[in-house]
Amino acid sequence: MEIRENDLSLLQDFIRLNEQWITTYFEIEDADRALAANPGKVIKEGGYVFSLVSDANEVLGVCALFNEGNSVYKLARMAVAPEHQGNGYANMLMSACMNKLSLLGADRVYLVSNTKLTPAIGLYKKYGFTTVSEEQDPVYVRANIVMERKLS
Repeated sequence: MEIRENDLSLLQDFIRLNEQWITTYFEIEDADRALAANPGKVIKEGGYVFSLVSDANEVLGVCALFNEGNSVYKLARMAVAPEHQGNGYANMLMSACMNKLSLLGADRVYLVSNTKLTPAIGLYKKYGFTTVSEEQDPVYVRANIVMERKLS
């Protein structure tokens, strides 16, 4: 098992797993459609896409760091295939993201999520994220919480 960073050949798996996750709990939104049309944009704009790949070359989980500028990154699009949830793969992805942020010397990382996603919120808290606000996000209808972690 390995985590691959910015592997362009895996971007369709990144979109597939995200859409699978979104439609399980919510609905696809315009921002999701825009990303699906151009997933390489994350990388072109200085961000990172992480793919957890099995020994059989199957993408089991994904997440991304969007470069927001000024040493700030947005952790987003974390998804683990339903049949592989509960195996610690989200922890592996979070660890890879946090290590990358450390290497980059990032000042801050934030995320938007939904308070009904209790396991995800627990994971974020485990990695030192704290709640900044609980209100409707201006971009995603599904998002009602902003969490962040200061890194420097």
